[in-house]
Amino acid sequence: MNLMDLLPDYYKGNLTMEELQDILSADMDNLATAFDKTINQCFVNTATDLLSRYEKIFGLQVDVNKPDEFRRERIRAKIRGTGTVTKQMIKDVASSYSNGEVEVIEDPSNYSFKIKFIGTKGIPANMTDLTLTIQEIKPAHLAFEFEFTYNTWKDVEGMTWSEASTYTWNELRVR
Repeated sequence: MNLMDLLPDYYKGNLTMEELQDILSADMDNLATAFDKTINQCFVNTATDLLSRYEKIFGLQVDVNKPDEFRRERIRAKIRGTGTVTKQMIKDVASSYSNGEVEVIEDPSNYSFKIKFIGTKGIPANMTDLTLTIQEIKPAHLAFEFEFTYNTWKDVEGMTWSEASTYTWNELRVR
């Protein structure tokens, strides 16, 4: 911000005033930057320095070696998981980790449920951390398992052999 632009024109050309306003403008810019950074720390989606504090507040293990975005994802999942655990809550948490649609299949007679990934082919990233988060929010008496979806021959039957040969078998399964 150039403070000279805010002063009357008769100060233009006054070297003392211009130098003073340059110093004050630099300080105002630094103050604005610090203010923005402080405000960013107030929200999980933009926090960096205070992620450890959010993790402690929500009872998560602090690991500063993990990427900030992963840590934010885990905190957001924990926030969504606060309160009474419902089928929708588990679905929302699993969806946030997989970045795709999931289905939660309840099996009350066996005291368990299954999380089926239907919007993502193959095994999503961060499964270890998703497992930990589900363990933290689910009722202790319930068991759970994951079910993953893959392509079948029907899904790739429209490809020619030369098109298919450019992929590995694992790539075809999750393509």
